[in-house]
Amino acid sequence: MPSVYIKTYGCQMNERDSEAVAAQLVAKGYTLAPSETVADVILLNTCSVRDLAEQKALRKMENLAADLRRDRPNVVLGFMGCMAQSRGQELIDRLPDVDLVLGTQKFHRAADCLDEILAGRAEKIVDVAEEEGSEATIREHLLNGNSQKSVTAFVSIMQGCNQYCTFCIVPYTRGEERSRGIPEIVAECRQLVAQGVKEITLLGQIVTSYGKREKRGKFLGRAGSPLPADGGASVLASRLVSSLAPPKDGGAHGVTRPAKSPFVQLLDAVHEIEGLERIRFTSPHPKGYGDDLIAAYARLPKLVESAHLPVQSGSNRVLKLMHRGYTRERYLGIIENLRHAKPEIGVSTDFIVGFPGETEDDFEQTLSLAREVEFDQAYIFKYSPRRDTPAAEMPDQVPQEVREERNQRLLEVINEIAKDKYRALVGRQMQILVEGPSRKNPARMTGRTRCNKIVVFDGSERHRGRLLDVKITRAGSFTLYGDPAMVNL
Repeated sequence: MPSVYIKTYGCQMNERDSEAVAAQLVAKGYTLAPSETVADVILLNTCSVRDLAEQKALRKMENLAADLRRDRPNVVLGFMGCMAQSRGQELIDRLPDVDLVLGTQKFHRAADCLDEILAGRAEKIVDVAEEEGSEATIREHLLNGNSQKSVTAFVSIMQGCNQYCTFCIVPYTRGEERSRGIPEIVAECRQLVAQGVKEITLLGQIVTSYGKREKRGKFLGRAGSPLPADGGASVLASRLVSSLAPPKDGGAHGVTRPAKSPFVQLLDAVHEIEGLERIRFTSPHPKGYGDDLIAAYARLPKLVESAHLPVQSGSNRVLKLMHRGYTRERYLGIIENLRHAKPEIGVSTDFIVGFPGETEDDFEQTLSLAREVEFDQAYIFKYSPRRDTPAAEMPDQVPQEVREERNQRLLEVINEIAKDKYRALVGRQMQILVEGPSRKNPARMTGRTRCNKIVVFDGSERHRGRLLDVKITRAGSFTLYGDPAMVNL
């Protein structure tokens, strides 16, 4: 059977989609090529969040076409993902050597499309149409026969976004929000845990919007309706259905508490899975951090002390232009509540600098917010105009050199804060989940703390998948180093 090489650009959602497509292809008899130079099929899973990501993918495909078509004219070249969704036929018009363009709701059709092309039944395929139910069509995470099973796994709980931030193209490339059912998600998580996974990250464009814009019966399961045979998830689902009525507080006055949000109900359900050690989720939206979610950090031991909470700007004026739906004060209140619930919580964020109309005063407010919150880590992006988004047409576009300068200034503040926070952990004993060999030094092992700090230590393969207590001996740039004299060996 043909061999396939998949190169991924962009976010964790894209990484998860690539893994799922690879597993689907292997199940159909394809093999995975170690590099593009020997592959019969090369697929680029693309990102559209920033222009730089699109340009990288386009240049990569141009180079592949130029280099491979001379000597290997039968190699199949394809785009998948967000850029494929937004550009469609335009990609083949621009790059005639491309054979396949597959949109974000069509990942599950990758094998069928490749079969058609390789068999000569189709010369080129462009499929970017919407497809109902596509959020639940790809679930494979671990490749059959993989000798090194993953300790961690991503589980997609929803697709799409309804937020429509003025700078963002995601609602146009991923579509409207569509949530999977709790029983289905729990069944997938149980299967992964049975395969050795210890930590699951729940994924969505905005995970905290899970289930909010859909009929309750769809994602919770309807009383009296058949649910999947999932080794226990059906019982759990019926329990969740019965929990839809607002619970009593047990007090003498019979006052009722508000029902938990669908996302918190999902966290509760996944938390009950025996053998699962840790739960993470990304990416949320500040608007989704209600009291029930903050309380979940305090009452669910498997929900780790880590929150990636994108703020984008510290200026209320810019936040309004971005259509973010919260204020600086509201964001700071969320951080305060999270740290009250979990004092050791690690907090990371996203910033955009140079948004249209951003003044020096607006940017100074972003700097002051970064100093006030003292983030453990931050991802800083220079504003990049995306076509057909409102921000691209806004007046007062910030010059590129100003964006560059502000990016550097904010980066220096973030790095200085993070340096102090990481150094403060030296001498501490911290629990890590060992994930495998270090990428930079395979002779050493690496793990991650509950608050999402990477720890490198002298260990061996027998430690993979174990929870270990290590003493932190030194701190590097966003990396900690542990003493090999470990507890619980």
